[in-house]
Amino acid sequence: MTRILIVDDSPTQISAISKILLKQGFEIITAEDGETGVEKASSEKPDIILMDVVMPNLNGFQATRQITKNPDTSHIPVIILTSKDQETDKVWAERQGASDYLTKPPKEADLLTKIKTALEN
Repeated sequence: MTRILIVDDSPTQISAISKILLKQGFEIITAEDGETGVEKASSEKPDIILMDVVMPNLNGFQATRQITKNPDTSHIPVIILTSKDQETDKVWAERQGASDYLTKPPKEADLLTKIKTALEN
């Protein structure tokens, strides 16, 4: 079973995304901020991570950089899932090591396609 770590400080977002993914048979792990997300990426070794950007303490860009630069977790694809929709945000996400970028709220089909693509690469 594919394990997905959702890192988001919004319980509403976590719930909405979890519903979509649970219907597809994915196992869900959650973290409420970037710091916890980095810790869970290391301890849980999910198959993929969905990362929000705007969060307290460690933001999603910083957390993504830590995950993708750590040899222990660098193999885990990180998809940035955020309300930030500027081209500069997408470029910055890529520079931090993110494998893809999706704006909130995601269309269910788009989210599932991006997860499938990231898992195949």
